Amino acid sequence: MSRAFINEDQQVDTPFVPPRADLPKGITNYVTPAGMEALLKEKEDLLEELKKWNAGDEHGKLNAIKVLNIKLQMLENRILTANIIEHEGQDKSEVHFGSTVLLQIGKGSKTRKLQIVGVDEADLKEGKIAFTSPLAKELMNKKVGDKVVLKLEQGKSVFKVLEIE
Repeated sequence: MSRAFINEDQQVDTPFVPPRADLPKGITNYVTPAGMEALLKEKEDLLEELKKWNAGDEHGKLNAIKVLNIKLQMLENRILTANIIEHEGQDKSEVHFGSTVLLQIGKGSKTRKLQIVGVDEADLKEGKIAFTSPLAKELMNKKVGDKVVLKLEQGKSVFKVLEIE
């Protein structure tokens, strides 16, 4: 069809939608029960927003609906591939997925409490790190008293496991 017959107002470019948190190919999508609840809540919110746009006026509607559909598709993929790991009943003598760990940072008295969670749940401000992060990988299967050395560009950081919840 000739471009002369296309209404330019109806043309909509595919919008850029930022990808979800990185989950390396071939890595199982582990989530905590709280993480699964958050994914399902996010889906509910997106579906509700989509309903509003479908009922709204035409201005900006097509782009918004495309963005929401792309987000829903990415989210649905995460939900379908999610492997929920219950932390209750796990051996608390070692660090596992879902564990909350109190770490001593360096030789001083500075400490930090971190929980190892799924990639979509990770939020450093809340003390949650993805199981795919270098620190989480180093912490796995460690016990109270064990030390972990994390090599960084500006040197290395040493963490000592003080508590495991």
